[in-house]
Amino acid sequence: MADDEAQLVQGCLAGDARAIEALIERFEADVYGLCVRILQHHQDAEDATQEIFVRVFRSLARWDAERTLRPWIMGITLNRCRTWLTQRARRPKASSYRLEDIAQVPEEPAQELVREIEAAVGDLRPDYRSVFVLFHEHGQGYDEISQAMERPVGTIKTWLHRARLAVLERLRQKGMVSEIEHELP
Repeated sequence: MADDEAQLVQGCLAGDARAIEALIERFEADVYGLCVRILQHHQDAEDATQEIFVRVFRSLARWDAERTLRPWIMGITLNRCRTWLTQRARRPKASSYRLEDIAQVPEEPAQELVREIEAAVGDLRPDYRSVFVLFHEHGQGYDEISQAMERPVGTIKTWLHRARLAVLERLRQKGMVSEIEHELP
């Protein structure tokens, strides 16, 4: 895999259109998916994804071939999402009304639970949310997340534990899980 990634990077640096396309295809879904979960807005995620790949290609010459490419790209993604959130917080918010907000249709209990979990994850502080999404939705291990976020594995484990507790506490407050269900061993 490392040789494959090194060849891919060399092709991109040489301006090979196929290599550039292959790199985008390999990582686009992961980058976009993480952006959607962190930014919580599809249009922002699409814009950020494009910016991220521009940054990736601009920085590719500095990539350390001893590291795997995915955590490096996900680290760029996380950094760009943090910047995006900071910039977005400074902009005035536009009010937007959606039909779903106006017409309250009774939900299935499972749909309500999923919606509440997504809301709870969305309310986590950005570093906790990033770890939670990378671990639970992108299936990355502690080491990969540690590399991507440039934090020790112990910190990643702590943040993930705290994120889980926060999500469970919100579900408990909403009456969606009992006290027994949210106790961790």
